[in-house]
Amino acid sequence: MIERTRSPASDSVRRKARTLAMLAACCLPGAGPNAQPANDATSLRAIYRALTPQLDHNAFHRRLYLGSREYPSTVTGEIYAVVDYPFVTVRDALDAPSQALANWCDVLILHPNIKYCHASDSSGDNTLTVNVSKKEAAEALDATYRMQFRYDAAAASPGYFKINLRADRGPLNTRDYRVSVEAVSLGRDRTFLHLIYTYGYGMLGRLAIKGYLATFDRGKVGFTRVANPSAEQAGYVDGMRGLVERNTMRYYLAIEAYLGAPAGRPDTRLEQRLSNWFSASEQYSLQLHEIDRRDYMQMKQEEYSRQRTK
Repeated sequence: MIERTRSPASDSVRRKARTLAMLAACCLPGAGPNAQPANDATSLRAIYRALTPQLDHNAFHRRLYLGSREYPSTVTGEIYAVVDYPFVTVRDALDAPSQALANWCDVLILHPNIKYCHASDSSGDNTLTVNVSKKEAAEALDATYRMQFRYDAAAASPGYFKINLRADRGPLNTRDYRVSVEAVSLGRDRTFLHLIYTYGYGMLGRLAIKGYLATFDRGKVGFTRVANPSAEQAGYVDGMRGLVERNTMRYYLAIEAYLGAPAGRPDTRLEQRLSNWFSASEQYSLQLHEIDRRDYMQMKQEEYSRQRTK
């Protein structure tokens, strides 16, 4: 499969990371089919070492690396980041057996386009029902698109976990959605986290997305710098890659905001998460600003109340 666009810097980092990961896996004692989680953890630590220069020196004001890829029928955004929380804190928030589904609803609702989330784990169903809107504004649920995400605790070993959220269909004739998070311990107070957000589309889906980009998303950009022969300075990627980069960052900031809310009453924690998310998103106002703080906080308080009663 041939990519449409790709960052040379991203290619270089990926090649180096893959090389380190393969070397680490080859040298791992007892490597084999039953050692996959350990291999995954070793590979993720190898990627951390390869990305250290980019994590330490970037324009994000946090230890974060973001990239995207566009293929003829899929688009993918991914983030690697160091979060200043112990591994057990991150694991218990995103992969705790009894709480993961409910916690993920509390994470997802922070995204301005997510209007509702309901967790169902009856009979091992492990499903998140999520309503998505085209607009970053208050909207009735019957005007939104309902998606069914299946939660899968894909892998776990000491100091490592991986989860997947998958949905067969999405808005605008899109399909094969996947939100994947894996994390590895970097020591007592730090965790290295990898987030992937990807979805697919056919010809009708591509046309529908193009229509969305020309209307609701007109003039918006992502984070990756791309050369423009007609301009003195490199611009930012737009189109499908710009769209997937913005949403990947929104989901990452939701995870970060959720982790940053201290223990307390549920209403106090929600207020802190919303404030954390909005403040972080405003650091990237060119890409992410859609709504002012007061309107965002009010909208999300109402949406959170709605999802607790329906």
